[in-house]
Amino acid sequence: MIEIADLSKRYGRHLAVDKISFEVARGEIVGFLGPNGAGKTTTLRMLTGFLPPTSGAARIAGHDIFRESLEVRKRIGYMPENVPLYTEMRVKEYLRFRGGLRGMGGSHLRKRLGEVLDLCGLTDVRRKMIKTLSKGYRQRVGLADALIHEPDLLILDEPTNGLDPNQIRAIRRLIQNLGEKHTILLSTHILSEVEMTCNKVVIIDGGRIKAADTPENLVNSMRRAGRITVELQAPISIAEPLLNSIDVVTKVNSQSLQDGWNRFTVFVAPNTDTRLKLSNLAIENRWPLRALSRGTGTLEEVFVELTRKD
Repeated sequence: MIEIADLSKRYGRHLAVDKISFEVARGEIVGFLGPNGAGKTTTLRMLTGFLPPTSGAARIAGHDIFRESLEVRKRIGYMPENVPLYTEMRVKEYLRFRGGLRGMGGSHLRKRLGEVLDLCGLTDVRRKMIKTLSKGYRQRVGLADALIHEPDLLILDEPTNGLDPNQIRAIRRLIQNLGEKHTILLSTHILSEVEMTCNKVVIIDGGRIKAADTPENLVNSMRRAGRITVELQAPISIAEPLLNSIDVVTKVNSQSLQDGWNRFTVFVAPNTDTRLKLSNLAIENRWPLRALSRGTGTLEEVFVELTRKD
């Protein structure tokens, strides 16, 4: 569905997107993740035809985004982060207007209007002015707008931005249902949503792709690498070098707690368990130990590890 090869975008001297390449298969729900300024929105705007790429190539449903821009736009439903709506119009009136702009009309438009109103849970508010709707319902209107022309690909930029937990759960269920008929590229900062919704994750940082895999594989790779948390009543300046001296330890992060206690996050080589060595080290140095646990890893930790600047 999406094929991206060495796609770049430069603003003057600033390289916002740097030769990224990845693919999205038909029927996948893909989470597109990255910190602020990573190049996510620029990439989405290039894919939707709002921005021309500086170099590289991308194809959607077999059509080149630059040479066949109109054909690409027919196959995309795009919901930007801040959904632009005509708030003085009623919900059904607005969606009819948007369908007309896409060349729809007659019985086809009437039938499709009923379908998207039902699909997005808007039937009960179809006659209400958009300005009277809550943020959650406005997001639904934006989603219905993106769906009105039955696109092959849905590109959603922060669809749950500003919503409360109940609204987020409702939008999540809606996205999962849409995934049965559409390919979805989802940009969001809520990593728990990605774990529950997406079957593939692409992480971008500094304009470059850092990882592209299933959430399970990314988390499992961190589990294999190993992470152990230990809380010791020991000076960081003394304990951290000794922890780093253990042969299988690759990195140690430390955090000061209260009353002389410190928390050390110890990253170890794949398929190793150093809890016994850490316990023995505490005994040898007579450091009180109150916590020792092996981490299971989360997508959030994968994200932080791949995009952290320190």
